[in-house]
Amino acid sequence: MPSESRTYRSPRRERDAARTREEILGAARRLFVSRGYLRVTMSDIAREAGTAVKTVYASAGTKAELLRELLRLDVAESTAPATIEELRTVPDLAAATACLARGTRSDHERFSDSIDLLYASLGDEDADRIWQQVVESYRGALRQAATVLVARGLVSGRLDVEEVSDRLWFCFGIAAWRTLLKDCGWDFGRAESWLGAQAVAALGGLVEPGESESG
Repeated sequence: MPSESRTYRSPRRERDAARTREEILGAARRLFVSRGYLRVTMSDIAREAGTAVKTVYASAGTKAELLRELLRLDVAESTAPATIEELRTVPDLAAATACLARGTRSDHERFSDSIDLLYASLGDEDADRIWQQVVESYRGALRQAATVLVARGLVSGRLDVEEVSDRLWFCFGIAAWRTLLKDCGWDFGRAESWLGAQAVAALGGLVEPGESESG
């Protein structure tokens, strides 16, 4: 009978390959943030990582794949699932918006380099597609939060899930945090408090534009 072929896997080689990949991803992140995605070449990444260009391609893929992987790793570590679970137990809208402000702050603090990376990458076709995927994922998490808030009756009865989701994006989306932190120079604590208060006002049944106090 013919003997079965076996593939030998060397643990040491696998560790070395994993380490090389981490070094390549780290080099790509540093260069994308400092120079801008469009200005960085695969040769630049290889040089920064201390390896060959062909190794970069073999280990981590194309430049767009590097960007996608960097952002995927961040999304996987997001606090969104834990935040949404906490929303199921908070007592009222103020506590819910404080929870969302705290959760989105945590992600923006931890992944500030990646958010800078996203903005530095805009204008490239591949990067723009990845940006849309990130936005869809972020908005999807806020829509889950909106679903919980509406189901628990914590928001105005005038608002449906889509309306609440849009207002959460306005209050806690990427642009909201970036405007206060980058453009206005606020610190995270001040931004967290203000955005939470704005969300209470936006969701708590205040008179809408064009409506009278009597409804």
